[in-house]
Amino acid sequence: MFRSDLLRDKVIVITGGGTGLGRAIGERYLELGAKLAIASRRKDVLQTAAQEMTQNGGEVFYHPCDVRDPSQVTELFDAIYAHYGKVDILVNNAAGNFISPTERLSSRAVDSVLNIVLHGTFYMTLELGKRWIEEKKSGTMLNIVTTYAASGAGSGFVVPSAAAKAGVLTLTRSLAVEWAKYGIRQVAIAPGMFPTEGAWSRLVPSEEMGERLLNRVPLHRAGNKSELANLAAFLVSDEAAYINGEVVTIDGGEWLQGAGEFNELADLTNEDWDQLSAKMRSK
Repeated sequence: MFRSDLLRDKVIVITGGGTGLGRAIGERYLELGAKLAIASRRKDVLQTAAQEMTQNGGEVFYHPCDVRDPSQVTELFDAIYAHYGKVDILVNNAAGNFISPTERLSSRAVDSVLNIVLHGTFYMTLELGKRWIEEKKSGTMLNIVTTYAASGAGSGFVVPSAAAKAGVLTLTRSLAVEWAKYGIRQVAIAPGMFPTEGAWSRLVPSEEMGERLLNRVPLHRAGNKSELANLAAFLVSDEAAYINGEVVTIDGGEWLQGAGEFNELADLTNEDWDQLSAKMRSK
């Protein structure tokens, strides 16, 4: 599946592409022959990332962009088209999140997440979608959501992110139907725990909390960036051309563990089960 030319000459735009999971995805795309355009707010981060990512070959164009600003989004695509002449794939990866009791949030705190995750994704999608439709060009859009958006269960203490990512997932599924006639395909990935320096520090501020969260994963480990990057490569490739409007969960079974009413019984020892069995037989 992952032949070296899988994404040859595909021009792929990745928001938040200079760090974390966005960068890991981009590095895998380069290995498979793609040409990248990465964007984020900080030019210095993008410049360093582009230099490091191309040490083994490949081409990375970078352009600073705040996805919360529609005019900057337009400027970003103008710059990419001027450099590459086209765009084949968009990865909406830029995000913002932190943990907090919801009643402690200010309106600015709520907006800081919604404006990046929901509005930013919508602005990027709309700008490129209009260009593709006018050009009569097909393409693929990959949105990075979350397991608590994909399962429909939501999550306490990250409510702005849960609401925003649920909106992005609905956007994915709605446009999968509406834009399919233009040859524009929509897919999404719902990652579980993939520790990155930035996000992990805001979401898992203590080692004890990290261990507790990992114990919820049936595989008892966090995900590897390469595992997510390989999934992201497959979904945007022509090999996945019949997958449209689908979200793929990659979390080691974590959300299923939380969804099952009796899943916590996995913590019982054999001795515990012996005692429970004896009680049930006695009744």
